[in-house]
Amino acid sequence: MPGVVVCGALGRMGRAVLHVLAENPYGMTLSGAVEAPGHPLLGQDAAAASGAGRVGVKVSDDFAGAIADADVAIDFSGPESSLRHAESCAAAGKAIVIGSTGISAEQMERIREAAGRAPIVQSPNMSIGVNLMFRVAADVARFLGEEYDVEIVETHHRFKKDAPSGTAVKLADTVAAALGRKMEDAGVYGRKGMVGERARKEIGVFAVRAGDVVGEHTLVFGGIGERLEITHRAQSREMFARGAVRAAAWLLGKPAGLYDMAAVLGFDR
Repeated sequence: MPGVVVCGALGRMGRAVLHVLAENPYGMTLSGAVEAPGHPLLGQDAAAASGAGRVGVKVSDDFAGAIADADVAIDFSGPESSLRHAESCAAAGKAIVIGSTGISAEQMERIREAAGRAPIVQSPNMSIGVNLMFRVAADVARFLGEEYDVEIVETHHRFKKDAPSGTAVKLADTVAAALGRKMEDAGVYGRKGMVGERARKEIGVFAVRAGDVVGEHTLVFGGIGERLEITHRAQSREMFARGAVRAAAWLLGKPAGLYDMAAVLGFDR
């Protein structure tokens, strides 16, 4: 039975992944759980610490040792540690699914380099619905063209560290590419004061942080006399966890390379 290492195992997303793996989906099982050095629950049963029962897998800070005895890692630990884990997987020839957001351009380039030696799925959002939203957004943007203004509003819980969300960034990049634009030129990330009339090629991206909202993204196409909105609301983290586990199962046996959720879900066929 393929073994999975969960990185950031006792974070919000890591716990959700542990709960999904407790069901043994896709014939996979938890074989390792990794947290940062000094974490107060190191040495504890990972599933028990997350409220998912007992599996006999202790929380460790040794990723290299954990992945040596596993087949694939699922990582929501954060940008810098996800990068380190990707490079460790590349050295060991093991697969990894990266769901951390806030990854910089430099870090992404190093992940691409690691993907030259190991199979990696990297996506800012593992939800099937959100990835379908990416695909639909590009089609809608191409059909509506230059006559419709584009704005994106995302809302997340107060604890989220990066803004805008990785999902909003990818959504903006997807729409911009469909319209022949680049976010470096078209992106607007907040308005205040006498900013003047909206430029026709602007793409606005706005982040809201409040309470315990899991995640909500609304893509607005505003025309004269009508407005089209596409909204995705995440009601729990379980859907992200299920997508990540599905990606891990899909990645087994794949050649080295950088993949996304569109490939996992077959949207690119």
